[in-house]
Amino acid sequence: MDAMLLESPAPVETGALKPAETGPLRPADTGPLRPADTGPLRPAEVDDPVIAPDEVLVEVSVCGVCRTDLHIVEADIDVPTLPLVPGHQIVGRVKEAGTAVTRLRLGDRVGISWVNRMCGQCGPCVQGRENLCSAPVFTGYHRHGGYATLAAVPAAFAHPIPEQLGDDAHVAPLLCAGIIGYRALKQSGLRPGSPLALYGFGASAHIALQIAVAWGCEVFVASRTEDALIRARAMGASWTGQAGDVPEECVDHAISFAPAGWLIPGAMEALRPGGTLALAGIYTDRVPELDYDRHLFREKSIVSVTANTRSDAAELLNLAARIPLRTDIETYPLTEANTALANLKSNRLGAQAAVLTVAAG
Repeated sequence: MDAMLLESPAPVETGALKPAETGPLRPADTGPLRPADTGPLRPAEVDDPVIAPDEVLVEVSVCGVCRTDLHIVEADIDVPTLPLVPGHQIVGRVKEAGTAVTRLRLGDRVGISWVNRMCGQCGPCVQGRENLCSAPVFTGYHRHGGYATLAAVPAAFAHPIPEQLGDDAHVAPLLCAGIIGYRALKQSGLRPGSPLALYGFGASAHIALQIAVAWGCEVFVASRTEDALIRARAMGASWTGQAGDVPEECVDHAISFAPAGWLIPGAMEALRPGGTLALAGIYTDRVPELDYDRHLFREKSIVSVTANTRSDAAELLNLAARIPLRTDIETYPLTEANTALANLKSNRLGAQAAVLTVAAG
């Protein structure tokens, strides 16, 4: 299969920053892969995935570009195996099914998320908390992901995509940004009508905001970029500003999507008594020392978000069809994966999320 392969992690600044097309989707590159940019990822021929009896082989149409991919490519988090094909916001069609698969048929449109397989036998799995599995397999981390023409996943972890959700490219961000944003809302304890603060306004936050607004919540959004704040206001935020400007004790629930530990003390001060801050990133830098009286007393809580369960994915996709949720994307051909990651890191994206077009159609 054709793929963009990571052999040695490195900063993505080595990639040439080129603007992506916005508006109508760009035609996918259906010819041989060619180096369209430079960076840690290189075009390569990789062996096709070999599927187990309970798995399906998916012909990849598109793959969203996630900040977790950036952390993997730059080794902000440990990479368990190299070489590796990143990518875990995959939409495509079932091309082949294992002999034990009964729930999917050839040609079905499915999504593959970060969670590729859980053991089903450890304590958390048995307790219904499979996101905390002691032996997980993650897409584009332990196993080759969606920056390629093919990907494999157990049928039980392939998410059927309702046709009413629209084209593949706009669905892709739902497979991680959407699912994690939704789980973060649940971890924060958000109730319909309660005020919510969001710190950072990227791919995940712009989906979480839409859900909160649909639930009748007043939403405060803090971001370091004015473009993000303009988008947040257009999508229904009632207040926008810098992180340090959020009024104290204004919200009961908050989510930090930014990998910036320095935000946490201020976010805790902005919580009302009994409030909860959910940390939605897979990585954050150093968290400053917290003062018990200012930041934690009066039953304030900090919780983290770790992966997701299959029920999170099913609930989010159902919500996406009902609300309906809109994703704000710009597209890049697969060969410009380095550029997409570099633009994500430097806040040069012209939309809330980047998506790689892999197959024609």
